[in-house]
Amino acid sequence: MKRRTFIKRTGLAVGAAAVMPSFAFATKTGFESKRPVKEKRCFTSKEVEKLIKKVKGDMADQELAWMFENCFPNTLDTTVDFEYIDGKPDTFVITGDIDAMWLRDSTAQVWPYMPLIKKDKELREMIKGLINRQTKCILLDPYANAFFKDMTKISKWQSDRTQMLPGVHERKWEIDSLCYAVRLAHEYYKITGDISIFDEDWKKAARYIEATFRTEQRKDGTTPYTFNRVTGQMFDSPVHWGKGRPIKPVGLICSMFRPSDDATMYPFLIPSNIFAVLALRQLGDIHVKELSDMTFARKCYAFADEVEMAVKTYAVAEHMDYGKIYAYEVDGFGNKVFMDDANVPSLMSLAYLGAHQPTDEIYANTRKFLLSDANPYFLRGKAAEGQGSPHTGQDNIWPMGIVLRAMTSTEDAEIVHCLKMLKATHAGTGFMHESFHQNDANKYTRDWFAWANTLFGELIVKIHTERPHLLKKAL
Repeated sequence: MKRRTFIKRTGLAVGAAAVMPSFAFATKTGFESKRPVKEKRCFTSKEVEKLIKKVKGDMADQELAWMFENCFPNTLDTTVDFEYIDGKPDTFVITGDIDAMWLRDSTAQVWPYMPLIKKDKELREMIKGLINRQTKCILLDPYANAFFKDMTKISKWQSDRTQMLPGVHERKWEIDSLCYAVRLAHEYYKITGDISIFDEDWKKAARYIEATFRTEQRKDGTTPYTFNRVTGQMFDSPVHWGKGRPIKPVGLICSMFRPSDDATMYPFLIPSNIFAVLALRQLGDIHVKELSDMTFARKCYAFADEVEMAVKTYAVAEHMDYGKIYAYEVDGFGNKVFMDDANVPSLMSLAYLGAHQPTDEIYANTRKFLLSDANPYFLRGKAAEGQGSPHTGQDNIWPMGIVLRAMTSTEDAEIVHCLKMLKATHAGTGFMHESFHQNDANKYTRDWFAWANTLFGELIVKIHTERPHLLKKAL
């Protein structure tokens, strides 16, 4: 599909639908789907369609079922550009209303479909194509977070004071960007057993990832990375001429930006460092089991152990009310920030990512803190309660945070509470948004945010699998 056609189709299909009032879609028999018509969908999976039909058929709440049908396939319907290039599958996945691909978002957007790829060859090829595309991106610039497919396209951030190569949309250094690429490749391999993805380019990219993490430990006090943006928003650039606040080299990895794309306060972003531990061990496993490279595998395992020990030593503190909890950011000198950002990785998402079990003491304590008034970004308003983000100010709650709360809960009542809030705050659109005002959900940001939509769908599938009784009653 030509790029211009791709954007035209997706923009018209979803952009227009998302801003129309919900009553325009109500029918005598219930709710009418807001999906693009079949011939205008970017990609279709027979297994995804079967799952939608099955799950929706088991849901008693019509509105919630309608939201699921709209949201779960939103990535496939509206953001996927799939083709073969030089005989290899290639998949470019835009984030939604921004015509660029984030390494983080693209992985997260397709993640809920991963359990289906063994049954669906076309879906499997699409995921394989995304791995190939992410490999190209990392080889282009491992410090960049977002990319264009059209290498001639000029970014709106071209004036950023950093190395802006052709094909780069934005060059914000975020640890999680590289972790997500590893997460996707590892999961694809684990499910399918297909090792063809681990070609020479992928192996080179794996070394770029490890080397970039090593460099950003900044043990010699230096980094090749700087970033400055001419902007009125202070969180768009790290302080100290684009290198961030001082750190004491303790084995942690510096991240100049959070998953929200906001600059960190202290460079050691703890959720992302924990995510890096997982990614490094996955790299080690691949190189042991399939690539017979024990030397590189040992480097990855030792690196993961070093970062994990540094997290335990420098990022855990005794809270006066909640016991031992994680800090969100630290600097190695003893300074810590206690908060969270409604994104992934976040402290809340550690159980979702597999770094902790929900019942692990330090995670459970941290989670209680995050859902309390002691967390400056946990908001309670007339519309809902939930985690926010400095990215959208002091008054906005993120649906993604509510979804993650439900994802990591062990209690039926809490999960139902989250579902009720999500149902009450989609502002009649049938889709998730980036954020909404705590007192008025009709005031929201981003009509078309595919990651949030698909994540909501993933939550419903998880509940359908693990706690189906919760969907058998109307909310």
